[in-house]
Amino acid sequence: MRWLPASPRLRRILLAYTVNELGTWFGYVALAIGVFDNTHSALATAGLFVSASLLPALLAPALVARVEASQRRGGLTCLYLVEGLTTLALASLLTHFELAPIFLLVAIDASAALAAKSLLRAAAARGDDPPDGEQELLRASGTSDDAENPRTLEARKANAALNLGYTITVATGPAIAGVVVATLGGPTALYIDAGSFLLCGLLLLDLRPYIKQLGSSSVRARLGAAWEHLREARLLRAILLTEALAMIFFTSALPPEVLYAKVSLNAGDGGFGLLLAMWGLGMVVGGVIFARMVHRPLGPLLSSGTFAVGIAYVGFAAAPTLALACVAAVIGGVGNGVQWPSLISAVQRLTPQALHGRLMSTVESMGALCPALGFALGGALAALTSPRSALLVAGIGALGSTLVFLRLSWSGLAPAPEAPEEAPAEPAPA
Repeated sequence: MRWLPASPRLRRILLAYTVNELGTWFGYVALAIGVFDNTHSALATAGLFVSASLLPALLAPALVARVEASQRRGGLTCLYLVEGLTTLALASLLTHFELAPIFLLVAIDASAALAAKSLLRAAAARGDDPPDGEQELLRASGTSDDAENPRTLEARKANAALNLGYTITVATGPAIAGVVVATLGGPTALYIDAGSFLLCGLLLLDLRPYIKQLGSSSVRARLGAAWEHLREARLLRAILLTEALAMIFFTSALPPEVLYAKVSLNAGDGGFGLLLAMWGLGMVVGGVIFARMVHRPLGPLLSSGTFAVGIAYVGFAAAPTLALACVAAVIGGVGNGVQWPSLISAVQRLTPQALHGRLMSTVESMGALCPALGFALGGALAALTSPRSALLVAGIGALGSTLVFLRLSWSGLAPAPEAPEEAPAEPAPA
C-alpha cells in the first residue's frame, strides 16, 4: 500500500500509534459505560471526560519537555508503561467501583497518552534521521507553500500515514469496543487496552526522543523556548487560535447530534449510529485523499477541510431525511480527515524540527481542552433552541473559521528555519 512508510522504523511508529488509538477506544467505551452503570449520573459521566481533558492538557507539554531532556532510551516506553499500569488499576476499580480514584487515574493516564502521541508525531516527522546522530541543521529555502523541501515533504507523508491509521480506528474502534464490552465486560476491555499499551512500549524501546538544547535544558527552559517561538511566529499563532475556535464549533455539534437523530429525524438509536458510521467512513476517505495530495499546498487543504465540515453541519440542519443527513455526514467526515493532518503539517512546517514535540503537545492539549467548551456550547444551544439550530450555529462557526484560514493561507506557509540553539539528538558518549 502506497501510504505505508518504507522505513521499518516508521512502520513501527505507525503500528504503535494505530494500536494505541484502537486500544484507547476500548478504554473510552468501557469507562463511559462503567461509570454510568454504577452511578446512573450524567454528571458523573461528564466528570470522567473532564478528568481526561483538563489536567492532562496542562501537564502534557511539561511531560514532553521532560522526556526530550533525557538522553536515556525508553522515555516513550515509560509513558506507555504508565498508561498500562493505570489502565490495569482502572479495570480493578470497575470491579470494585470507586469514582474518585477513577477520575484521578484517568487524569494520569490521559496525561501520559497526550505526551506519547505528541512525541510519536515528532518522531515520525523526523523520518529516518538517526535518533542518536547529530543531524545537520537544514534551513528552508522555500518562500511559499509550494516550495516543499525534503524535510517538510517527509513530515507530510508521515502525517498522512498516521492520519490514515487514526481514521481507521475511529471508523472501527467504537463498534469493536462496544461488542467487547457488551459480551466480555468492561474490565476485560480495559485489560485489552492495557495490553495494547504494553505492545506499543515494546515496539518503541529503541526510540529516543532526546533533543539537545544549549544552555539550560530544564523543563522550564524548554517550555520557554516553545513559548518564545509561538510569540515570534505570528502566522503559526494565528493558525492555532483559528483552529481552537474551529474545534469548539466542530465539537459543539456532538451533544445536539443525538437529539437530532432521535427526535428531529425520528431515526432512533440506529439512525444515530448510522450517522456516526457515515462520518467515520468519510474520515477514512479524507485520510486517503490527504495521503494522495502530499505535494499540494497546505493552505487550500486546511481551508477546504474546514469548509467541508461546516457544510456538513449546515446540511444536517437542513436535511429532512436520514438519507440526506448521511450524505452530509460523509462530506463532513471527508473534511475532518483532510483538515486535521493539514493542521498538523502546517504547525510542523512553521516550527523548527527541534521544537516539534513541544508544539505537538500544544496541539494535543488544545484538542483536549476545546471539546469541553464545544460540548458546553452545543448542549446549551440544543437546550435553549433546537438540535437543528444548534447544528446550524456549528456550521456557520466552522464556515467562519474557513474564511480566516483562507486569509491566513494567502501569506504562504514558508518553512521555519531550524533554531540555531537547538538540534535533534546528539550521540551519547561512548
